[in-house]
Amino acid sequence: MYDLLVTGGTVVDPSQGINELLDVAFHNGKVATVGKSIPDSKAMEVVDAHGKYVVPGLIDLHVHNYWGVSHYGIDPDITNISKGVTTAIDAGSAGAATFAAFRKYVLERADTRLYALLNISLTGMISRNIGELEELRYADVGQASRVGNQNRDYIIGIKARLSEDITHEHDTESIKRALEAAQAIGGFVMIHVGNTATPMEKLVELLRPGDVVTHSFHGNKSGILDDAGKVIDSFIDARNRGVVFDVGHGAGSFSFEVAERALADGFYPGNISSDLHVYNVEGPVFDQVTTISKFMWLGMSLYEVIRLTTETTAQTIGRSDKLGTLKPDSIGDAAILSLDCGRFTLTDSVGRSITTSTKLSHVSTIRSGKLYKPWLTARA
Repeated sequence: MYDLLVTGGTVVDPSQGINELLDVAFHNGKVATVGKSIPDSKAMEVVDAHGKYVVPGLIDLHVHNYWGVSHYGIDPDITNISKGVTTAIDAGSAGAATFAAFRKYVLERADTRLYALLNISLTGMISRNIGELEELRYADVGQASRVGNQNRDYIIGIKARLSEDITHEHDTESIKRALEAAQAIGGFVMIHVGNTATPMEKLVELLRPGDVVTHSFHGNKSGILDDAGKVIDSFIDARNRGVVFDVGHGAGSFSFEVAERALADGFYPGNISSDLHVYNVEGPVFDQVTTISKFMWLGMSLYEVIRLTTETTAQTIGRSDKLGTLKPDSIGDAAILSLDCGRFTLTDSVGRSITTSTKLSHVSTIRSGKLYKPWLTARA
């Protein structure tokens, strides 16, 4: 007997090359099977997904959930699992000096499965008015390595924000220290770019395969495009050697125009993330599903945008054996989405709005084989 059965939906699971009408059954917190016409009588609970899409639980590579301490922080469950994101990665909200409380009061208590990128700065992202890397002494490799290794169940890499107002002239040294700490903990580095003192291509040259550039399609100074609107060759080279160019939409880091020109030049994102935080949850980001809808307007297929927030994200964080997939015996996470038709306005982070006739929206979330019902969730 299955614990839960989702019937009649179009299953989109790029990890298995699936895009067809199928049923999905869950048992003991895992995916039990995916197949045609599984009888309702075989399940304790049945969810009718006719006319909907059933996808692996979405994974958002860039969020900020250290509410109460980081000025960016927002509640992880209202904005993630309640919107189809079963796994999210907090991107540098906490540093070595502030991580212990982040773990105890947020990571361990959330219904959303959370991981973290430790900020190379000891403080993490506390103040909107003071950059955490203005003083290079805060970029302490030893402490980042120690805290990272002590918390490998949650910390999967290192984050460095490199905009000039955050680092001043320290961006190159900051990324070098982030790489050293990441090497020590066996994780990857994510760099925040846009308005950097050092040209972005010089910073990206330092990255290794598997490292991540977030805010890749920003509309600020020092971006991926040259003066002719073409992608700079060094970024194509970096992508080809395995650097991941992530969206990281945010409040000021995604431009429709930059994305249009990049896609026209054959430079597609390697991952789609929201950079959801307190300053953009009421717009222009709203949630991860709205973010991936913007790339459908840009011409990408539903199958491809789902791939870039499930399969590829799981690979980036080193969890593709259990997450970002509906393969039998994988963790039983799924999202049920609808593709709505009408007239919808979507806005980037530089103020440009477009009108689209289709938009994805969240219907239900399944977490570890159970239909997520926040009104029944008791929190310690």
